[in-house]
Amino acid sequence: MPMPNFLVIGVPKAGTTAVHAALRRHPGLYLSPVKEPKFFLTDGPPPTRGGPGDSQSYREHVWRRDRYEALFAAAPPGVPRGESTPFYLYDRAAQRRIRAAVPRVKLIVVLRDPIERAHSNWTHLWSAGLEPIGDVVRACAEEERRIAAGWAPFWHYTALGRYGEQLEHLFRLFPREQVLIFRYRDLVDRPARTLDRICAFLGVEQGVLTEVPRENVTAHPEAGHGHQLLSATLRAGARVGGYLGPLGTVLTQPLEGLLQRRGHPRRPLTWEQRQSLLPRFAADIALLQQVTGDDFSDWLGPKARSGGLVGARPDGQRQARNGRAGLP
Repeated sequence: MPMPNFLVIGVPKAGTTAVHAALRRHPGLYLSPVKEPKFFLTDGPPPTRGGPGDSQSYREHVWRRDRYEALFAAAPPGVPRGESTPFYLYDRAAQRRIRAAVPRVKLIVVLRDPIERAHSNWTHLWSAGLEPIGDVVRACAEEERRIAAGWAPFWHYTALGRYGEQLEHLFRLFPREQVLIFRYRDLVDRPARTLDRICAFLGVEQGVLTEVPRENVTAHPEAGHGHQLLSATLRAGARVGGYLGPLGTVLTQPLEGLLQRRGHPRRPLTWEQRQSLLPRFAADIALLQQVTGDDFSDWLGPKARSGGLVGARPDGQRQARNGRAGLP
């Protein structure tokens, strides 16, 4: 049975869902019907416990090899096959499993300002009612304790953004010509050119893909008694849902939808918040520049622009710009 020829391996909250959706439109590529199978994250069954909602997420893993290979069985002969699991870059063991299984695979990495990425990650879980702390800086301060308690990688707000360490390890396993790295901002500002870079890297026709499909933007529910009540109910439902399987998702989705309807567009980080989080990334950004040979020093200063792929109107409503994806 076939295995993938290419993988979108990172990073979470950096447009990987939009990249996967865009590449699915190319007639010369085959993308797995399951966007994020997570096959290489474990050697067998995933854990059963973790942070709020983790048990439900673990149930989605396609961890059996026969099921994973079946994701690519419908690919036409000779067509490059791929999947997108943005945690592969972060997980060093996953990198080694990929090297052992498909050593010649091509790897695609999208890098986003690590503080903006952490903020988007936190907003995602806050808006879903799973994150109990209503401030991203305080939530990041809990990260080491949560990791020690076995919470899943999506809770590793700052560790997921240490790309220098991750790429340094990756380049010990794979030659650089098998790795394509570009910025999230390239996807925002130059979607057609960036998609052509990916197509050239994969050896398929360029000029076919010109835009990134729009994705949902995460809302930011206001903190308050209503949010506390709904969130506590969702976290309790997520714990029960781990034992109920798909029924658990059916029970919790309406509550999450209610939180989203009560939300506002995601607020940008303040410079004070960025300053609080910068020490967690400064040394790794220096390492990233050394490893890649590229300049990422702009990540050390204030953000002059919104981190999302949507335009913000003065009245607070949001609209897509020029066919770009609307991502958190």
